[in-house]
Amino acid sequence: MRSLKKRHNLRAICLEVVLLLASAFVFAESFPGFIFPNGLGFLAFFALVPVFWVIRRTTWPCVAFYGFLYGFVFYVCFNYWLATFHPLAVLIAPIIKGGEMILLFLALKACTVLFEKRAYLAEAVVFVAYYYLSQSWFAGYPYGNIAYAIYRYGVLTQIASITGIWGIDFLMLLPQAYIAEYLETRETDGPVAGLIPKLKALWDGFRSFSRRYLPDVIVYGVIVLASVIFGIASMAHWKAQEPDHNWRVITVQHSADSWKGGLRTYTTNYRNLSYLTLEALDQVDDADMVIWSETAFVPSVRWHQTYRVDTETAALVDEFVNFGTSLPVPLLTGNPEGWIDDPEGPITLDNCLYYNTVILFDGGEIKETYRKQHLVPFTEHFPYEKQMPWLYNLLLANDYNWWETGEEAVVFETDSGVRFSTPICFEDVFGYITAEFVKNGADVIVNMTNDSWSGTVIAEQQHAAMATFRSIETRRSTVRGTNSGITCLITPWGEIVDPMEPFTKGWHVYDVPVYSAENHGLTFYTRVGDNIALVFVAAAFAVLLFGIGRAVYTGIAKRRKK
Repeated sequence: MRSLKKRHNLRAICLEVVLLLASAFVFAESFPGFIFPNGLGFLAFFALVPVFWVIRRTTWPCVAFYGFLYGFVFYVCFNYWLATFHPLAVLIAPIIKGGEMILLFLALKACTVLFEKRAYLAEAVVFVAYYYLSQSWFAGYPYGNIAYAIYRYGVLTQIASITGIWGIDFLMLLPQAYIAEYLETRETDGPVAGLIPKLKALWDGFRSFSRRYLPDVIVYGVIVLASVIFGIASMAHWKAQEPDHNWRVITVQHSADSWKGGLRTYTTNYRNLSYLTLEALDQVDDADMVIWSETAFVPSVRWHQTYRVDTETAALVDEFVNFGTSLPVPLLTGNPEGWIDDPEGPITLDNCLYYNTVILFDGGEIKETYRKQHLVPFTEHFPYEKQMPWLYNLLLANDYNWWETGEEAVVFETDSGVRFSTPICFEDVFGYITAEFVKNGADVIVNMTNDSWSGTVIAEQQHAAMATFRSIETRRSTVRGTNSGITCLITPWGEIVDPMEPFTKGWHVYDVPVYSAENHGLTFYTRVGDNIALVFVAAAFAVLLFGIGRAVYTGIAKRRKK
């Protein structure tokens, strides 16, 4: 086990802080960001090297602070657009992620202390385990996962159909931890004068280091080569596949904040949606479906048709229902579902339980509904009213409202025979949700999203980038029906096709290729879901426990010899 004593001074601390801040900024810009709208994905292949190196060389007292600093700065740079939603949001998310990264940095430091050689293997496993655990609790937030930075590098992303994003994470993290381990060994070398001699010495040292780890390098190289070959072959395979049929859908993007303005705004938005729908149906032959967005029509059909307390809103709801049931094709739209909370209480909106719901008009009726299962933490769901009443009341005071949680992975089916499911907005950033839909029989994914609140194309682009992996993981086409962007088609190999211009009103037609399980099967990831990530979690705990046990045993043995 390595010595826990390290010389550390102010100069060293300043260097480490600068490196971490630079790494956080560079890593943020590997994703779609305010400087590069599509992101520079290649930056993610080396952006974390300074993180691994700093953790190796720093002292234990600094590690926790560095973890919080890095997490906070990275998410401020990466999710700066949260300030558009609310000033609290741009603080809450970075603070939470900074807190998570305290634990991550401590675990990574433990790896470097417990293992003199090949600590980089343990570090990569622990980092992947962190990615999964950080999205699995109440405030789970998958934004910022390294795999999503390379959403445009199709050949490298295809293994997601086998491993999900977790295998991609591992392959991207491993060499960065490896390089950091090498750089630490260089600290013991003597100084070399001149730039060219320094570069030569660095290269020679790296070659010597790699020869000592030759089996590791060979195994990693074989895995990467196999992943690339698989990526090339699978992309060629799916591009050559004939779909079972093409599903012609019209997406309507009305580009308005659905929740602002009350009945007057609801009416204006409905008029725009209905006008654009009728215009599209008049110009498009053989349409199979019209898709609006999440909460495109806000007043709850169920609530206002059941209780009819607000006569003006009930009249608008009746008009909307008559419109939906009279269309010649099915209409899919977001619409909250309201239920009375206390049957003994008054019939008011204060006594109402709401679900974030998608409804399908088909055959002259509301044929089926789906309730959102994974709610956005803090803004849609906060389960700790009794444990943290101060935060609960603070969120309510800032106009945050809570939804109820749906429980069923619904698969819709229209008369055209297409089976599809509708992850609502935030749900499509979790691979297991889409996999469950496909296992239940969905042949197409229809993501219903309202990202208009963000006020930025970057937020929408980051969301769409993550959605591409859901198509690769399941090998199903995705069509995104959004309020203001990114409305598009995503192919089973993850290509974004024909996106509509964000923050504009209009409609678009997509011929969505349908691939059924009967003819095209289910991917390995669809069958096993995030159990692959659980393997990394188990391995991370096993490695750390083994390292601790070995260190304790070694310490006891040394004392006995004395």
